[in-house]
Amino acid sequence: MTQFVQKSVLLLLIFQFMACDSQQKATVEKLEKEAFSEAVIDKDVQLIDVRTTSEYEAGHIGNAINYDIIDGDTFLKQIATLNKEEPVYLYCKMGGRSSRAAELLKKEGFTKIYDYSGGYNDWSSNE
Repeated sequence: MTQFVQKSVLLLLIFQFMACDSQQKATVEKLEKEAFSEAVIDKDVQLIDVRTTSEYEAGHIGNAINYDIIDGDTFLKQIATLNKEEPVYLYCKMGGRSSRAAELLKKEGFTKIYDYSGGYNDWSSNE
């Protein structure tokens, strides 16, 4: 029984280390308008608008898809369909919701997360 307990504890420690290691490799980088535009416009990237459906329908950036972070359960199911190894670009209205979404993606094991710091308000202000 003692060997079983020792092996179980060892396995738990290994899994915990692996989970912490993957979160440490994850990066969330804030991007300004110009850098964000260069990264996403006319590119085949995972571009996620985390605003509500009505906000998205009133206007959105490029080929963004809409995953409303306010609907938490649905949001988690939607992000589970994304490729965790590929970069994910996020934006919202002003930067608050996308920051929250970035932290959720990080916890879910995504490794390259880019958050547009100005949000759609900044994007649409000089168009």
